[in-house]
Amino acid sequence: MHVPESDRWIATDLDHLPANGLRYEVLNGQLIVNAAPKPRHQLVVKWLERALDSALPAGYFSIQGVGILIGDDEPIPDLIVGTGSIPLDDRGIPVGQIALAVEVVSRSTTLTDRMVKPALYSEAKIPNYWRIETSRFKGQLPGESVPVLFAFVLDDDGEYQLAHRAPAGAKVTLHSPFEFTVDPATLLP
Repeated sequence: MHVPESDRWIATDLDHLPANGLRYEVLNGQLIVNAAPKPRHQLVVKWLERALDSALPAGYFSIQGVGILIGDDEPIPDLIVGTGSIPLDDRGIPVGQIALAVEVVSRSTTLTDRMVKPALYSEAKIPNYWRIETSRFKGQLPGESVPVLFAFVLDDDGEYQLAHRAPAGAKVTLHSPFEFTVDPATLLP
């Protein structure tokens, strides 16, 4: 197993880890290891990417499972939307290109997706963060069906503010980073 040169992991340390089906990320100098996602998770990501691709304005791209380069950190959102061209042979996408980071919450990533990553993304000034809950969760409203989409927009103070909360069966039109209409129910077949 690779050991970092200092007491902190950095994104380039990931180049020395095995390709063994695990997902490795560097968050705040710590190595985070997650198991491969389950089919429910991947279907939500797939259907959201398809829906986003049909609404992307010129100059935007979407891509799954690629890291965002934030200093020495490299979080890997489930889906990102960015601007400009994709650096095809680089290890990730520079944070300055990112317009939206999306996390689909899994049992093993609950704390990271709800607390750690939004804090990292807001500090890095990523303008939009979406979290999608696919299973029952604390704070779920009575009668609210999953998946539930939480869309956050970065405010002038650098904090995410909830712009929309959309449960399955409720079509919502989001206006940032571009106009996009979705009913979260369509994200699971």
